[in-house]
Amino acid sequence: MKSAKPSTKSAIVTGASRGLGLELATALADRGWHLVIDAREPHQLDRAARTIRERGPGIVSAVGGDISDPVHQAHLVSEATSVGSLELVVNNASTLGPSPLPSLAAYPIEALEHVIRVNFMAPLQLIQLALPHLRKNKGVVVDVTSDAAVEGYEGWGGYGSSKAALEQMSRVLAVEEPDIAVYWFDPGDMNTRMHQDAFPGEDISDRPLPQTRVPALVELIESGSPSGRYSAQKILEGSVVL
Repeated sequence: MKSAKPSTKSAIVTGASRGLGLELATALADRGWHLVIDAREPHQLDRAARTIRERGPGIVSAVGGDISDPVHQAHLVSEATSVGSLELVVNNASTLGPSPLPSLAAYPIEALEHVIRVNFMAPLQLIQLALPHLRKNKGVVVDVTSDAAVEGYEGWGGYGSSKAALEQMSRVLAVEEPDIAVYWFDPGDMNTRMHQDAFPGEDISDRPLPQTRVPALVELIESGSPSGRYSAQKILEGSVVL
C-alpha cells in the first residue's frame, strides 16, 4: 500500500484501543495524520499504537488515562498541538453503564452519573480545551452517538440519555461555532465489546464490524459538509450526499 504524504495535521481520537476508534485511527494514519490516541487500558492502547504506526508516516502518540479526568484531557490537547496543527477531535470514548442493562426504575443513580460524566461532560470539556486551535484551523469535531439517543429502547435509558445530551450539545455547538464543522455521527450497531456487553450471552456476530463503518466516517471528515447529524448507513447507501 502506498503511504500518504506526511501531514502536519494532528487529530485526537479517544477510545482508540479497539473497535471504531482503533479502525478510524488506522484509517487516518493511512492518510498521514499525526495522531494522539487514548484509552483507559494501557496495554491495549500500546498494542493499538504499534499497529497504527505500521500504517502511515505520521506520529502516533498514545496517552493512557481516564477521559473524564481534566488533567488527562489537557494532556491530550497539549500533545496534539505539539505534534501538529490540531484540526480534528473525535469523541469516541464512551461507557455503556451497568450490564445487563437495567430499567430506569432500577438504574443506580451513581452509575448514571458516571455514564453522563464520561459520555457527555468529558467530550464537552475536551472540546472546550481544543476550541481555540480548532477555530484557528477551521477544524472538525466528531461526536460519536447512537440511535439510542433518539429511540426508546428498553434498557437503554441511561446510555441513550447520555448520548441524547451529547447530540444536543453538538447541535448547539454547531450554531455557536460557525468556523468549525461539528458532526454527530451514528455508526449504527456494530460487533464490538461494548455491544456484546449490552447483550450478554447473545450471539452478535451478525452485526457489522467497525471497519465497515469507518469509510463513511472518513468520507464525512474529509467532505467539508455542513455541521449536522449523519449516520454511517445513509452515507454508505448513498442516500446522503456529502
